[in-house]
Amino acid sequence: MQRTIDVGIWKTINIALIALKLNALRSFLTMLGIIIGIASVIVMVSVSSGSKAEIERAIDQLGSNMLSIRPGARMSGGRHSGSGSAAPFTEKDIQRLKEKFAFLEGISGSVNSNGPIVYGNKNWTTSIRGIHTDYIDVRQWVIEEGRNFSDREIRSGGKVAILGQDVIEHLFEGANPLGARVRIKNIPFTIIGTLQAKGESSWGRSQDDIVFIPISTARMRVAGRSARSVPDVVGNIYLTVNLDRNIQIAEEELAEFIRELRKIAPGAQDDFSVRNFSEFIRARNETSSTLGLLLAATAAIALLVGGIGIMNIMLVSVTERTREIGLRLAIGARRNDILMQFLVEAVTLCLIGSFFGVVIGVGAGELIRRLVDVPVLLNIPIIFVAIASATFVGIFFGFYPAKKASQMNPIDALRYE
Repeated sequence: MQRTIDVGIWKTINIALIALKLNALRSFLTMLGIIIGIASVIVMVSVSSGSKAEIERAIDQLGSNMLSIRPGARMSGGRHSGSGSAAPFTEKDIQRLKEKFAFLEGISGSVNSNGPIVYGNKNWTTSIRGIHTDYIDVRQWVIEEGRNFSDREIRSGGKVAILGQDVIEHLFEGANPLGARVRIKNIPFTIIGTLQAKGESSWGRSQDDIVFIPISTARMRVAGRSARSVPDVVGNIYLTVNLDRNIQIAEEELAEFIRELRKIAPGAQDDFSVRNFSEFIRARNETSSTLGLLLAATAAIALLVGGIGIMNIMLVSVTERTREIGLRLAIGARRNDILMQFLVEAVTLCLIGSFFGVVIGVGAGELIRRLVDVPVLLNIPIIFVAIASATFVGIFFGFYPAKKASQMNPIDALRYE
């Protein structure tokens, strides 16, 4: 009766490590496919997760219930005059919207320009925005210190201003600006409030490099001739819809009402646009998700190629070690021991490759974040998923060579040259 030898799992792992070490270069080249695949998975998922987090942050900043209404292109002789060339919106339009729709929580115009703001011997060129009182809440701004504009200041054209953090940093260098007098386009203004930092927008531009002033003041004193040419012009209109109201239905109702206000014939092209920013950003999110799936498929292919490489090298290893297999079987090793030995070698190759892949993937993600300024969010669970995937690849592609080794006839194996 043949005597069997019981080989423990730790002994099997030790034998596998010795076998891999004896062919270190070949083992490393075999692991490259796994290393590249795992590193690709981590980098791609991290970039995709970072993009999604940035998009969600942008939606939170804008508000999921915010809409904007903008003048569109004007048709003249069958030709477009360009975006924003149609008749502008006015204070009367805002008043009519307030009266018509009870679901509007806030509504504000926005007259934009750029110009220098001066404090003492320092000056800074920034974005100047004329707004109504509701604008702060509609656009999800937070007043850090001071107060918002009063309705009286909006109506009378008060020379008061609210500053963003970038402007404060450049003009006041950390000092409290409340109550200070500055000059905006050579017109004196009193600072009544400061804005909480908001960071970059989803388009990569700082949102804190801004000054808010009453919209009537912007029209009369700060904005260009185009703003002064139409009495009570409000530029673009921003509004928020009650959260209980379906945003798409509200968007359609607003568009239909504005068509009536602007006397647009049925079937004619609109000379305005109603934009749902959250839908626009979510569309970008869907695009990013699709791209993420394509990248993940690429990484999966890299893992597949790595797995095929492991199967190939394990078959070579089985052939090279035929006499060893025959000798072990002859002195009492069980077929399951042989199967386990080669299966553990395949899995060990994958696990070592996955370790280096994780290190390279995390490092590459951090390098991308620093050099390219792309949002990267390391997803810890994906690391464990990647390691589990590598283990599965090792078992799947290593099983056939291991099975082939375990089914050898000891006598034939010992005769092998």
